[in-house]
Amino acid sequence: MFERLFRKHETYLLIIIIVYSIVVTSVNKSFMSFENLFDIIRGSAGMGILAMGVLVALLSGGIDVSFTAVAISGGYISVRLIMATGWSNLFMAFLISCVVGIAFGTINGLIISYFKLPTLITTLGTLNAFHGILTTFVGTESVNAREMPECFVRFGSAKIIKLANDQGGTYGLSVFLIPLIAVIILTWFILRFTMLGRGIFAIGSNRESAVRAGFNIKAIQMFIYAYIGFLAGVMGVVAVSEVRWVNPVYLVGTELTVIAAVVIGGTKLTGGSGTILGTILGVGIVRILYNTLVLLGLSAAWNNFFVGIIIIASVAITSYRNKLKAYRSLTFRV
Repeated sequence: MFERLFRKHETYLLIIIIVYSIVVTSVNKSFMSFENLFDIIRGSAGMGILAMGVLVALLSGGIDVSFTAVAISGGYISVRLIMATGWSNLFMAFLISCVVGIAFGTINGLIISYFKLPTLITTLGTLNAFHGILTTFVGTESVNAREMPECFVRFGSAKIIKLANDQGGTYGLSVFLIPLIAVIILTWFILRFTMLGRGIFAIGSNRESAVRAGFNIKAIQMFIYAYIGFLAGVMGVVAVSEVRWVNPVYLVGTELTVIAAVVIGGTKLTGGSGTILGTILGVGIVRILYNTLVLLGLSAAWNNFFVGIIIIASVAITSYRNKLKAYRSLTFRV
């Protein structure tokens, strides 16, 4: 049982989280408080939603770096439209943002599938193009907390569970957990129980074999990038509601952090291998680091350094495990 357990990348990630949590708690006991844990969950929700999209892209052997521009476009456009119409409705906000996300994601899918361009170069270009469309045709003005539509403010402050702290204030488990869980379940269902999910793994493992097996590569790629756009649309509303203000440059530039979390979770950049659990643990590691370095007395400038070290260690462990697996397979055949 233990041998099988330590063959899984997720086991090492869980050990890292446990050991690091023990170290932080020994320095600052407030880390293990419910209030701090709820803050970590709240801050992880948006990254987790985007990470599910990145996971799907990497499993197919592709990558998307435009999702932050898509997310802020969806969030900003939904805020502006609701302000213009006066319809302060959360469902409408999600609908607008997701429609924008799917439209931009479909553009990515069309370019990648029909012109057969490299996914990294394509989405680097559309990252700037989508952001340019937003700032040129929609606007560049920030929307502060006083102007923010009420539906975003209520959503950002809503709690599933509400508790009282020692100072007489309240804290709780954010409602952001609900869309995160919904996205995780939806992604798990697609990858586990549908032919579409099997096609995503097949393309990432061996594109030529996937074609011979009868998978429609263009249709699958169209779905992948439209799905990433949809998730970015969900994230756009969550991000705006979390900070209760928005401007067109918010989120853009943070895409590498999300990709790093997925890679830390054990997903191969070459495609065909990765898990939802590993991705969730990768997001947890990155978010815990960002949340706790201050508790350890270090400045936020150390964030990228430690994330980079963990990425290198994660890739090294994955590479070692793959070589060990190949060696065992060769030995068995001999």
